[in-house]
Amino acid sequence: SDPSPERLTSQWEDKLSQFQKLLVLRSFRPDKIIPAVTNYVSHVMGEKYVAPIPFNLEPCFQDSDAYTPLLFILSPGSDPMANLLRFADQEKVKVESVSLGQGQGPVAMKWIEQGIKDGFWVVLQNCHLAKSFLPTLESVAEKRLIPGKVHENFRLWLTSYPSPLFPIPILEKAVKMTNEAPKGLKAGLLRTYLLDPVCESDFFDTCVKDGEFRKLMFSLAFFHSVIVERKKFGAVGFNIPYQFNENDLRISIRQLKMFLDEYDDVPFPTLSYTCGECNYGGKVTDGHDRHTLMTLLSSFYSEDCLQEGHSLSPSGMYKIPKQTAYEGYLDIIKSFPLLAKPEVFGLHDNADISKDLQESNLLLESLMLTQSSDSSGGGSSYEETVQSITEEILNKLSPEFDIEVAGQKFPQDYHNSMNTVLVQELGRFNRLLTKVRSTMTNLGKALKGLALMNDELDTTSKALFDGKIPPPWMKRSFPSLKPVGSYVKEVQERIQFFNDWINDGEPVVFWLPGFFFTQAFLTASKQNYARRYTVEIDKIDLDFVVRDGEEEFKEPPKDGVYCKGIFIEACKWDEDNHVLGESEPKVLFTQFPVIWMFPTEIDKIKASKSYTCPLYKTTDRRGILSTTGHSTNFVCDIRVPTDCDAGHWTRRGVAMFLALPE
Repeated sequence: SDPSPERLTSQWEDKLSQFQKLLVLRSFRPDKIIPAVTNYVSHVMGEKYVAPIPFNLEPCFQDSDAYTPLLFILSPGSDPMANLLRFADQEKVKVESVSLGQGQGPVAMKWIEQGIKDGFWVVLQNCHLAKSFLPTLESVAEKRLIPGKVHENFRLWLTSYPSPLFPIPILEKAVKMTNEAPKGLKAGLLRTYLLDPVCESDFFDTCVKDGEFRKLMFSLAFFHSVIVERKKFGAVGFNIPYQFNENDLRISIRQLKMFLDEYDDVPFPTLSYTCGECNYGGKVTDGHDRHTLMTLLSSFYSEDCLQEGHSLSPSGMYKIPKQTAYEGYLDIIKSFPLLAKPEVFGLHDNADISKDLQESNLLLESLMLTQSSDSSGGGSSYEETVQSITEEILNKLSPEFDIEVAGQKFPQDYHNSMNTVLVQELGRFNRLLTKVRSTMTNLGKALKGLALMNDELDTTSKALFDGKIPPPWMKRSFPSLKPVGSYVKEVQERIQFFNDWINDGEPVVFWLPGFFFTQAFLTASKQNYARRYTVEIDKIDLDFVVRDGEEEFKEPPKDGVYCKGIFIEACKWDEDNHVLGESEPKVLFTQFPVIWMFPTEIDKIKASKSYTCPLYKTTDRRGILSTTGHSTNFVCDIRVPTDCDAGHWTRRGVAMFLALPE
């Protein structure tokens, strides 16, 4: 529920201003900041500042002339080209379009020169991708687009995502427009049916298999809106926020009609491949995201979708409608609820909290960028605050490990690769500790005027003041999304884990979040097995058993390792039934029981009803491929027992993590 309309106690309701009440709400329910800020702006400034404005090119065109570029500032999921081409048809103007990229600069210049002479429109798409061409474009805007030397009907249209590379003079001179993608499932479906080619009767009414076409097109439009909306739920929707747009849907709809006209039966495998693997999947770079995309598509491109009344959501709120005329589908879509619940997208209701928190954090971080570091009013100055944080971190910081002593106590052992893992991990932590200590020491001196404040120290001080991890540390660090205070505490906890290992011997249960390079630890476990049983390591994989119900582990397993410290999102572990279960309301993450990860030969792994759950280091899930061939975030897939279809948990976005953001 939304707490923002609730009244405070009588003592505070009349004493606090509207803005101060926002601060109270931020303290207790940060996920509800966006609707509260919207209400505040509407109340203080007026409704017009929060009401959406319909996108119309006519007024923008009237504000321009042949010497003024028109700039579309793109937003995720929007593509103005279809609207622009339709507007050009209305104005009966020729349009030449160039998608900028490598080698397209001369082509763009050719059309600009021709357009200036003959008076047609030129569209340069994706200017943010043409770094080397932008200075030339700036020169054109300043030196070529001048009165008396340009045909009066000429227009230069530009499209670009926000980019620090974009020329400031063009930004100042151009007519600027933006068109956000429709928000909400209902708005997305309605927009689909109002766009070409769907709105054209010679396309909509001419399919050979008319009934199948109308049902599958509605289902496909529903799928498009679902994956666009899932992106707004952050990493639980997709690991990477892909820019799915109307062009992906448009080509998929055209292919649907083409295949239905050409084939005797509905070719579902062909439709699924062209739509999922090519049109939409061509943008997907993450393997788990591709699996999620295809799992979602399988719910919308199936024999069931040819049945009238087939439910497209678990609640049954959205169904395949009866075959009707074009206007009938518009009426059906308009009858849908304004806001769709997360279950429509395959997600748990808790996903709404994650989405709201993500939007609130983005708003607050954007506001922070506008703040000056200069202090005003009471309280400590900027320098005093940073100096205090620096001293506190230095006091908490542990000394570096003595790797030579550790190496003597845990020498290299052919039958126990864990000794090598331990020494390598200590080396990584020493490099991090050395970096943190040196930057804190030098920053302390710089703040007192005893040393030069260079770029690295300046960046560090700003990050500390904002409560963030300094970027110079992250170059030597494990991935982390925590604020700096929690990060320093986590570093100390990891160091304590390895100190216990050194002092007390190899642990019975390993704290998995403690490792820098988790993949090396798991590989060492497989390597020990391979050497013990003389098996090729590439024929070995890890199998998994959840050891719930056991509080104490007195002895290590004969093969493999016991691991703890794992969290799971979008579901919980049901200890009574020993399977995955639905999350409790408002509980986003839960601690997972100890997992026994044991190596076994791949051909001996028994098939069972399970969900292959990805394990990541942090909750943002996305990572990059490092020089070791491993992702900087993804660790491994863990097979977990389930009593329902694994696709259910795929749609839920279930994943495991080694560290939480707070």
